[in-house]
Amino acid sequence: MKEIDALKFPGDVRYSQDHEWARKDGEVFTVGISDFAQDQLGDVVFVELPETGGTFDKGQAFGTVESVKAVSELFMPVAGEVVAVNSGLEDGPERVNNDPYGEGWMVKIRPDNPGDFEGLMDREAYLAHVKG
Repeated sequence: MKEIDALKFPGDVRYSQDHEWARKDGEVFTVGISDFAQDQLGDVVFVELPETGGTFDKGQAFGTVESVKAVSELFMPVAGEVVAVNSGLEDGPERVNNDPYGEGWMVKIRPDNPGDFEGLMDREAYLAHVKG
């Protein structure tokens, strides 16, 4: 595992307590797991994601990430409908490790309430959260 200072925490995303992130892309949010989360998991070997059209409440499990260490549930950072799924993770789950905020994104959602984004942690709050 890396030191916290060696991990990436972009300022253009918001973070959940469960280590998912969300980025506003117009009226849609892109969701994935943080660099901290992927580092804690180790090498990701499989990602299970929902079908497009599925709806989830904030905090509801929407998939799993399997690594060489463990299987972890993914939790929706805001309520909404899945409008896209990163199918590239089927054949390349390591993208979650290599580029968690880019090619390693997981789902795109149309939020029920776009204002919920502001309720997620900003970079500084999330850093304080992971430093414990």
